[in-house]
Amino acid sequence: MDRSPGAPPIVLHHYPQSPVAEKVRVVLGMKGLEWRSVNIPRLPPKPDLMPLTGGYRRTPVLQLGADVYCDSQCIIRELERRYPRPTLFSGIPAGFVWGLGRWTDGPLFSLVVSLVLGAQAEDLPQAFALDRARLYFGPDFDLKSLRSRLPHILSQLRSQLSWVEQQLEAGGDFVLGSQPGLADALCYYLVWFIRGRYAAGPGLLECFPALIAWEDRVRRLGHGASVEMTSQEALDLARRSKPRGERTRDAGDPQGLRVGARVGVTPDDVGGGPAVVGEIWSVTPQEIAILRQDPQLRDVVVHFPRVGYRVNKLGRGEATQAGADFR
Repeated sequence: MDRSPGAPPIVLHHYPQSPVAEKVRVVLGMKGLEWRSVNIPRLPPKPDLMPLTGGYRRTPVLQLGADVYCDSQCIIRELERRYPRPTLFSGIPAGFVWGLGRWTDGPLFSLVVSLVLGAQAEDLPQAFALDRARLYFGPDFDLKSLRSRLPHILSQLRSQLSWVEQQLEAGGDFVLGSQPGLADALCYYLVWFIRGRYAAGPGLLECFPALIAWEDRVRRLGHGASVEMTSQEALDLARRSKPRGERTRDAGDPQGLRVGARVGVTPDDVGGGPAVVGEIWSVTPQEIAILRQDPQLRDVVVHFPRVGYRVNKLGRGEATQAGADFR
């Protein structure tokens, strides 16, 4: 399924090895969407991404004209809103599945990353190892220290993968029934990462036959239909476009955030990083979008989920550091 007439193309900024990008690519496949693929560097600097995001450097980023969506939560929620059929929540309450995501994207993701990076710590290029150690575990963390913990990490991971195995044994072809949905993407990208980036991954997964059969079913869903786009073409698209979202206000916001207020948005985790700064375009319990005036692109609206991100109010003259060092 392609976009509706007049809608901007779906542009995904990603790189092939990114596990979180694989989660989004699977969602694009489930929905049968056509999209444009912009490959970005694995490490900073990312000079053609920063004008779009205001300094946010995580992967992936979704671009719809001059609207830019950061974090897979925000990306997937917007894809479901714009392209509701086929749904990612067939007969399943969406709130339950988003709650499941706090496990898969939190403790389970941390275990998988610890396993993959810890097992390769001696062989990774130094620049990559230092970047990912700071990204996932905070400043001054030594990835090599994970090696001694690998048996414990594996024991924790096997137990939790067995939960998915038990669910698949008791249910249908997919995690929550007979139809694929977000729950499958939330689990699949971690299995994909284990198989592809951990040398002993295939042997580990052999312990879970139902999971292996399910993994093959999800893989065969594909990634939709993608066409390569250059980063300059993506910047040109943003330059020609205008933000399209509504300027929504949340009257009950606990922080008293208001449309037009100046704020900085940062991930609320150990990696930290400088803020993306702008004026609130819209705010809801699930999302905050901020308007930025970029010298290259004019107006760009950058969207973040509320869960997992910290919003700080700023005075009109107050600035915070932003740039390629952002996570």
